[in-house]
Amino acid sequence: MNLDSRTMMVMMSALVLLFSALLTLAGLHAGNARGVQHWALGSLCMGLGVGLSYTQLEPSAAAWVIVSGATLVAAGIGLQFTGIQTFKEGRCNRYLPWLLIGLVFIQNVVFVFYNPDVHARVIANSLVFCLANGACARALFIRIEQPLRTAYWFTGASFLVVTAVFLARAVMVFMAPVHTYGLYVQTSINSVPLFIGSMAQVCLAFGFVLMLNSRLAADLQKLALNDALTGAFNRRSLEREAARLVARCARTGDTLAVMMIDVDHFKSINDRYGHPAGDEVLRCLAAVAQKTIRSDDYFARYGGEEFCILLPSTPEKDAWVLADRLRQSYAEMEMAVAGEVLRSTVSIGISDSAYSGLEFAVLVADADRAMYRAKQEGRNRVVMYSV
Repeated sequence: MNLDSRTMMVMMSALVLLFSALLTLAGLHAGNARGVQHWALGSLCMGLGVGLSYTQLEPSAAAWVIVSGATLVAAGIGLQFTGIQTFKEGRCNRYLPWLLIGLVFIQNVVFVFYNPDVHARVIANSLVFCLANGACARALFIRIEQPLRTAYWFTGASFLVVTAVFLARAVMVFMAPVHTYGLYVQTSINSVPLFIGSMAQVCLAFGFVLMLNSRLAADLQKLALNDALTGAFNRRSLEREAARLVARCARTGDTLAVMMIDVDHFKSINDRYGHPAGDEVLRCLAAVAQKTIRSDDYFARYGGEEFCILLPSTPEKDAWVLADRLRQSYAEMEMAVAGEVLRSTVSIGISDSAYSGLEFAVLVADADRAMYRAKQEGRNRVVMYSV
């Protein structure tokens, strides 16, 4: 491939710097998505490192420029890896980038100042960069829900391409005759990896943006389906899930139970302690309910201080046992509010499709009637509609 190495070096440096600016702008609008600024800073370091490496294409290149360029590239890869960890888990190992930077800096100082050897330096740098990019790829090839999986795996595949480029470069330089290779020599060992590396950097930038877009889309979907205060599903998602369960029960003949939960004396709690205390009560109730229900049950905030639970394949009596366990657990909970200990209770009503039919609106209305009976009978109790 007849490509000028100087042109490829300038193009790659410009591309990476452009992607750094793109990721910086994306990070400004990313909300709580973490790791994007690491990627932007990493791309900046790599762009500067490749830009400095341009001077290596001349025999008179300053030794410190060679060391600085390789170290900046190492810093860029380390920051990209840190950004991936932070994006995935919200935390990262801050020492790994510094270890990578230190290793590359030391080996370049050795092979530039103490034991000048272009072959050994290029092979050592290529192998370290190969392992670092391979670690980035490995961090992205994980099992995760769509659409994040596509974004993760595309970016991971791009890192694998870069990994292969550095490995191939190390092998080609190793097999080249001694004292025949140089960074300023017009050879395919320089031009081909630079061309493929430039295209891979385009894919990496696209992959990072795709990961960010997928995360933001998932967050928006979660906001649309979940109650912001309690984390429970909202009424819209409840009705959507109810339609699915009703159709399944109609097909299989299973019983569907509905549980309506209301906090006792909730208005009094708000009046006495303030609305922040009321919010805390709702959050605590949601936490207890989430721990009590089964994995295939469906818990949602129905409105105000009312919650609803869908219990597939569950008759009223079994639902009553689960509801009473929830009621007792919540009644035993102590909440610290404004320097006081607050204890609250709930009233729960239950209906099932065996008595009320499979129309969701009727199931909710009957469970609601049972819940108001529980309040009339003294609160802090569970009542079945059929009794």
